[in-house]
Amino acid sequence: MELRFLALYPEQMNIYADRGNVVFLRRRCEWRGIEFSYAAAGPGERFDPDAHDFLYLGGGQDRDQRAVAADMVASKRDAIASAVEDDAVILAVCGGYQLLGHSYQLGEERLPGLGLVDLETTRGEGSRLIGNIAIEVDLGEGPRTVAGFENHGGRTHLGPGAEPLGRVLKGHGNNGEDGFEGVHRGNLIGTYLHGPLLPKNAWLADWLIGRALERRYGTRPELAPLDDEMEQAAHDSARRAALA
Repeated sequence: MELRFLALYPEQMNIYADRGNVVFLRRRCEWRGIEFSYAAAGPGERFDPDAHDFLYLGGGQDRDQRAVAADMVASKRDAIASAVEDDAVILAVCGGYQLLGHSYQLGEERLPGLGLVDLETTRGEGSRLIGNIAIEVDLGEGPRTVAGFENHGGRTHLGPGAEPLGRVLKGHGNNGEDGFEGVHRGNLIGTYLHGPLLPKNAWLADWLIGRALERRYGTRPELAPLDDEMEQAAHDSARRAALA
């Protein structure tokens, strides 16, 4: 089997060690004998949505989002939307998450979003939402905990047509008010958790890998178990830090 992975704007949207998510996914595939085919699409570059089963958009500061927002809508929006409708996996973290919705309002400036999910983000006037965070999620296999770190000035509000990724156990989440974190639509996940996210939540990485392979091969494979002693320790540490 082969996992076909596409990084969107990897040079512009890479902050808070989020590139570690890509490394972690590659290693978990390689340890199982699954080929990991990596491709990237930067400014002005188009891509074939049928050629990739896992799309990744990392985090970036406001200046980075300004640099890619309009370009992404102009050169990649249709392909990304087609991939979503055809059950490709999409993981968008922090700044990338904010661009999944209708727009990101920065004072008087409005950055266009992809419009893939019903959400709006505005730059908060108060303090940044920073700290360890734990959320409870259910991706169809029972409730699980995702732990990580958040650091964002944006406040994201989900519309009536959007489902949150999870419920905040401790931390701020989307906006520090409604108790929700992230967004989830089929195989699309947007979240503020980074640092990076997946090495602290190996089960989530495997869920994403399985869904991407299912899109390519028609059935979800039984992934061979790995020795996740270190990964479980990382998760437990992140969870304790958040819930302390």
